[in-house]
Amino acid sequence: MSRRSQVGSIEKSGKWYVVRFWKDIPGQEKRVHASERVCPISGPGSLTKAARKTKALEIVMSSGVNSSQQFTQATNGVTFREQAESFLRQKTTSKRKPLKPATLCTWENCLAKWLNPNIGDIPLANINNAVMKQLIAKMAAAGLSAKTIVNYSGLVKLIVASAKSEEGEPLFPRKWDSEFIDLPIVRDQHQPTFKAETMSSIVQNATGQFRVLYALLGGSGLRIGEALGLEVQNIPGDCRTLYIRQSVWEGLKQSPKTPSAVRDVDVCPSLATMLKALIGDRKSGFLFRNANGKPLAQSNVLRRDLHPILDSLEVPKAGFHSFRRFRATHLSKSRVPESLVKFWMGHSESNQTEEYVKMCDEAVYRREVADSVGIGFELLPEKTLIVRTVRRKSVKHEVEIAA
Repeated sequence: MSRRSQVGSIEKSGKWYVVRFWKDIPGQEKRVHASERVCPISGPGSLTKAARKTKALEIVMSSGVNSSQQFTQATNGVTFREQAESFLRQKTTSKRKPLKPATLCTWENCLAKWLNPNIGDIPLANINNAVMKQLIAKMAAAGLSAKTIVNYSGLVKLIVASAKSEEGEPLFPRKWDSEFIDLPIVRDQHQPTFKAETMSSIVQNATGQFRVLYALLGGSGLRIGEALGLEVQNIPGDCRTLYIRQSVWEGLKQSPKTPSAVRDVDVCPSLATMLKALIGDRKSGFLFRNANGKPLAQSNVLRRDLHPILDSLEVPKAGFHSFRRFRATHLSKSRVPESLVKFWMGHSESNQTEEYVKMCDEAVYRREVADSVGIGFELLPEKTLIVRTVRRKSVKHEVEIAA
C-alpha cells in the first residue's frame, strides 16, 4: 500500500502539459499510473508554471486518490486468497517478528488444504461470523480435531485483521462470536510423555549417536530443533553446559523459537560423559550429523529410528516433545524452583517477580541443582547383537540374538 498523499508530477505529452499520479483500482493490490491534461504547452489556455502546479493539484485532489474512502472501496474487492498471500509476505519479511519456516509451512498447508478451497474467493469484506460458522462446520464434519479447528480459524482471524489502512487502522474490524460460530473447546488434548522405565529402554535400545540424542533430550529438555542445532565448537570442554543459540529445521539453521529459548542448559556428569565420548577429538561441526556432515533431519530420526524402537517396546508412537514433557515432570517432582525450570526449558516469565529472577547469572547454583536431580532415568548398557552359528539340515545359518 502506497502513501495516500500525492501532488502529482507535471510532464509534457505531445502539445499538452499533463499531471501523472497513482490511482487505486478495485480488486487490485497495486495502484496504476493515471494522467490528465492540465493545459496546452503554448497558445490559448496555456498557464504559467505556478498556475500549472495549482491546477494539477486541484485535478489530483478532485480525483479522490488521496482519500481513505477510495482506498477502502478499492480494497473491498480483495479476496481472502489475495489477502492471505499479502499477509504471508508481510510476516516472512517482518523485522519485528519474522515468521519461522516451520510456522510458514504449517500455515501454507492450512491455506492450501482448507482455507483457500472453502473461502479463498470470498471478498475479504464478507468474511464474517456467518462464513466462519460454515467453515468450522465443514472442518468438524471432516473429523478435524478441536485443536486443529481452533488453530485454522485463528489463522482466518489473523488474515482478516491484517488488512489495514495506511494509518494502521483495521479496514474490516470484527467481533468474533465463539458461541455463534460454534468454535469447539479444546479438552483433554493428547500430550504423550514417557515414564522413567520407558526412557531407560529407549536409550538402551538405541545405538550410536541416537542413543546420545535420546538421553540428551530426556535429560535436558531441549527441543529437538535445538538439540540438532548444537555444534561442537559451541560446547565447552567439560560438556556440562549447553549454549542454546540456534535451532535447525529441515536442515536449515534458524534462531531459537522465542527470545527465552536463547539460554544455557546445564547437564549432569553422566550425560556430559556421553557427550564427550560422542564428540571425541572433533573441533567443529554439528554434534548430531549425517554422513555428509549436515544436521540430522527430524522426520528421518522419528520415522527410521525412534518409532521402530517404540514399536519394539510396544509403546504407542510419540513425538520428540514427549522427552521434553518427561524432563519437565521430573524437574517438578524433584521440587526444582519454577524459575529454574522455566529457564532450562526456555519458557518465558509469567509475572513481574519471575522477571526479577536472573538464573542466567547463577551458573554455580544451576550446576549444583543439575547434579542433584540427575536425568531421572537409568542409563542401562547398550544392547549388543551376538552372532551365533547354528546348523539345520546341514545348512549353516547365522542368527543375531540380542544380548
